Amino acid sequence: MNAETVVLIAESDAPRADAYLASATDYTRSQLQKWLKDGALSVNGKQGKPNTAIRAGDTLRLAVPEAPETVAVPQDIPLDIVYEDEDLCVIHKPKGMVVHPAPGNPDGTLVNALLFHFAELSGVGGAQRPGIVHRIDRDTSGLLVVAKNDTAHERLAAQFADHSAHRSYVCLVHGNWKEDSGTIDAPIGRHPVDRKRMAVVPNGRRAVTHWRVLQRYGEATFLAVELETGRTHQIRVHMAYSKHPILGDPVYGSTAPKLGLYSQALHGCRLTFTHPRTGETMVFTAPLPSDFETALRRLSDGGTLPDWR
Repeated sequence: MNAETVVLIAESDAPRADAYLASATDYTRSQLQKWLKDGALSVNGKQGKPNTAIRAGDTLRLAVPEAPETVAVPQDIPLDIVYEDEDLCVIHKPKGMVVHPAPGNPDGTLVNALLFHFAELSGVGGAQRPGIVHRIDRDTSGLLVVAKNDTAHERLAAQFADHSAHRSYVCLVHGNWKEDSGTIDAPIGRHPVDRKRMAVVPNGRRAVTHWRVLQRYGEATFLAVELETGRTHQIRVHMAYSKHPILGDPVYGSTAPKLGLYSQALHGCRLTFTHPRTGETMVFTAPLPSDFETALRRLSDGGTLPDWR
């Protein structure tokens, strides 16, 4: 059974298909050699092998096998626990932490830390995603709610599905955004050539991002952002699509090292949901990462920071 089919248009010549795919995807050459020997590749509709020569313009179709699910192991990794009760916990995830194990990140993730710190987590997400109701990109900081039992998980997931749970972000984007607020409604899917990236594509899934300006700095704009949908890299893709990429984003935007950013200036600052047992409205906020705050202070010449809460 295949997990996905990756379609690439070769951008250059290459003497071997396995070498070209290793450079164009996030799969290792050893993985690719095994898959290609098993018949996973076609080049221009014909069976490809690891040593098949690639020419610029060739169409490559790679059938990626579905990986067997592995069980995550507990690891003693510190967590910033904002709130906890018998049904759930709210975690402030730092930049650099992957949410759950995946190829290339088998451990050291939030899930590994959760398994160490909590005796019970919901099993709805499977062995690799216990308790995980929603995700945040590795290099995005912010708040996550984690479910400790299946009932809590299902009720929280329903809130994210019907948009009654709200995720609020702040970000610094390139340039001066002239409008005061707006909505980006543009479908997102896998990039047609670079599978490591997402993009606005005609056949993508509906993606809606609401934004408003908090402060303009001329060279950059500080935005408050609300997600209506939750597509992979949604805010980053939508900002780049709008010609205002997020500062510090190495994939979709500008690294802006002069501001002291070491990764994208995107932060999940507020999380609002209804408690799955009590029905109480729960609202949590998380302070800005240090590099984000440093960038704002440099842009404002040490002046008062805008109120983003």
